[in-house]
Amino acid sequence: MSARQAAAALAAAMGIGRFVYTPILPLMTAQAGLSATSAASLATANYLGYFVGALATIVRAPSRTTNRVALVLLVATLAGMPLVHGMAAWFVLRLVAGVASAVVFVAAVNARPGWGMSGIGMGIALSGLLGWSGWETAWWLAAGMAAVLTAVAWGLKPDAPKLSDLPETMGVGARRPLGAGESGSIQGPHKPRVSRSTRRAFATLFAAYTLEGVGYIIAGTFLVAAISGPLGSTSWILVGVSAALSPVLMARLGNGRPVLVAALAVQAVGIALPALVSTTAAALIAVVLFGGTFIGIAATALKLGAGLGFPRAAATLTAGYSAGQIIGPLIATPLLHNGYHQALLLAAAIVALAAITAPAPLSRHRDATRTPPRRIPAAPAE
Repeated sequence: MSARQAAAALAAAMGIGRFVYTPILPLMTAQAGLSATSAASLATANYLGYFVGALATIVRAPSRTTNRVALVLLVATLAGMPLVHGMAAWFVLRLVAGVASAVVFVAAVNARPGWGMSGIGMGIALSGLLGWSGWETAWWLAAGMAAVLTAVAWGLKPDAPKLSDLPETMGVGARRPLGAGESGSIQGPHKPRVSRSTRRAFATLFAAYTLEGVGYIIAGTFLVAAISGPLGSTSWILVGVSAALSPVLMARLGNGRPVLVAALAVQAVGIALPALVSTTAAALIAVVLFGGTFIGIAATALKLGAGLGFPRAAATLTAGYSAGQIIGPLIATPLLHNGYHQALLLAAAIVALAAITAPAPLSRHRDATRTPPRRIPAAPAE
């Protein structure tokens, strides 16, 4: 039940709430007179909101009520887009949508979604169906889809992970509810100590995941607009279908850093292809490679962070990821005057850099978190 509800929540909040802007962007450019600079600004507004929401979940984990409020806000912001005309109003709506998306995402992750992570891809595929309508109709349909998914996800209970879910190196202590994204925390006299090797390993993971946020979001925002020809209108559906299969495929391959590095490298190739080869076959390969990696990369990075036993690992990684998504459209905007190809090449280079950054020595990570040894009082002198 929780996996189905989590899938619906992620489809509404991420697949539609966040990513529906990608297939609607060409419609707004052609029908609403949206410029490339304005398009990037609206993308940045959503990513800024997501960053704010991610930071908020570090302070306090989302409850069932908070999750429901966020879902309702998300539907309202989608429905509000065709009701107003003007950058200021659109900016605010996409900002609020970003905050709501982050809250729902963390709530769903805390509910241990399992296969429900594929809901993001399902939502993306649904949003891709909107590319054949007018821009205002597309936003209305998106709101309707999100409302239906919200009804399915309404009973989602974002339980915090149990102590039994923690790595064995965490030690034993009193159970307590965990904060947003925490992979584990122990109360009592013997709190875990994060070692230097763990901090170093987490820092490389954080850097790689933040770079991935910068690169992937440039492609995620402008990929559909960059692909011309008959595949352009259906490319986002293919991204969604590939994304829905991504977590399952990568789970079968494993969840170690080698898999993460390989997925980042494959994604970099997929992002660069449409800029280098202007054929339908290249575009088809590009969307499958992009869609088939980005959710799997996220799931693998979050699991690696949790496995290190770093406090609030998932929330911290998500904050870095979302900060990268704010940076992405900003640095891509100066390259959009002559089309999207230069922006895609920049995104591919950044993701390739993430693949280079991601590796770290794993042999020293077994001491990720250690419990201070108990001192046994010396026997009294006789």
